Amino acid sequence: MATQNTKKRLVTSFNNLTVDQQAEVKALYPLGYNEVMQRIDKPDGSFFYVIPYETADTYYLVKIDVKIDDGQEDDNDGYYDDDDIKGADELADAADELSDDEF
Repeated sequence: MATQNTKKRLVTSFNNLTVDQQAEVKALYPLGYNEVMQRIDKPDGSFFYVIPYETADTYYLVKIDVKIDDGQEDDNDGYYDDDDIKGADELADAADELSDDEF
């Protein structure tokens, strides 16, 4: 006769856990969640990420906020085209004037 698992199973947000539970989750995964995180796909095509967390009476899938890198730059702060670099035109002109022997 198999024993029946009587633990509750819940999906909840990390922010909905008690402060003590949040501390336990952080202690359980001191190096981060990357290795245990699972993607849950919803029927409407959206998705969310969860990590497992277990207490004496409950098995949780804890939703974790994840910033998705879509590969697009929102702004180009710190990135310059050649035309934007001060003196780039002068350096290019000077390089054009040098002969192959001067390199």
